Amino acid sequence: MRRGPSVEALVAGVLEGDRALLARAITKIESERPDHRAQAEAILAAVMPHAGGSRRIAVSGPPGAGKSTFIDAFGAMLLEEGRGVAVLAIDPSSPSSGGSILGDKTRMVRLSRDPRAFIRPSPAGRTLGGVAAKTRETILLCEAAGFDVVIVETVGVGQSETMAAQMVDFFLVLLVAGAGDELQGIKRGILELADMLAVNKADGENQARAEASRRDYQAALRVTRGRGHVWDPPVLSCSGLLGLGLPEIWERIEEHRRRLEEVGALERKRAEQAVLWMWRLVEGELIARLRGDAEIAALLPGLEDEVRAGELAATTAARRILRAFLDR
Repeated sequence: MRRGPSVEALVAGVLEGDRALLARAITKIESERPDHRAQAEAILAAVMPHAGGSRRIAVSGPPGAGKSTFIDAFGAMLLEEGRGVAVLAIDPSSPSSGGSILGDKTRMVRLSRDPRAFIRPSPAGRTLGGVAAKTRETILLCEAAGFDVVIVETVGVGQSETMAAQMVDFFLVLLVAGAGDELQGIKRGILELADMLAVNKADGENQARAEASRRDYQAALRVTRGRGHVWDPPVLSCSGLLGLGLPEIWERIEEHRRRLEEVGALERKRAEQAVLWMWRLVEGELIARLRGDAEIAALLPGLEDEVRAGELAATTAARRILRAFLDR
């Protein structure tokens, strides 16, 4: 049986910026095999002292907002400025088959062809929040590999996008012109999380509509967020297709970072994010062990049938499951 690189080789490869070994290290991190999980913990422990130096940015938005095209143009601009860019593109997974299209890489033509960039498509699987289960760990690996800008492209706008916001420094929501129905579709929670809104596709005949939408979104943001915070989210317009407005967006991202660093908020934010992620992992591990328990597995079909038939309250069934798992 062919063996892959050792933990030591993977760590050395990541720290040297070897993209092939970085990709293999991420695969190891994403694996659910027990032996791989132990190796993944060793890899993370070794690279942690070298992580933390990047701008962590999440790009979210509804379907059709042009996220991949925007990231391709935005990342290419940053590469020309001498930045190292890693993109973690999260694709939606089928709830029934678990399958994922993983097509974002094909839509980021410039970045996928540039050896200075790194693109990692990952399926969201059953993870909520617009991210994959190991997105945070993958960010750390990319930082250790020397990438100073890590962009997370989330699945899309939804009520669970808080998880994406809880692992980045800057949360950018990409929107499209026509604030009517689109504005209604953007959840209040997303507006409260956003560090910036950007109306994309502001080019050609769509420019006037984009500017009108920008003003509408700005007004909505004022009502939702108010003023007087450490950072008041701006609303800009841009065109990922033509590269318009991208330098201004980057300038605001850097301004946001400086503002947070001045008051010590960036360090506190990352520290709180790390604690939140710890509890996410604890919850995930507990659920995995519960589902893998033989006694619980024997109990579940009957309980599920009773709940499905309306013969048993879900709260009662949940309590029985937990009691069977914990009271031993």
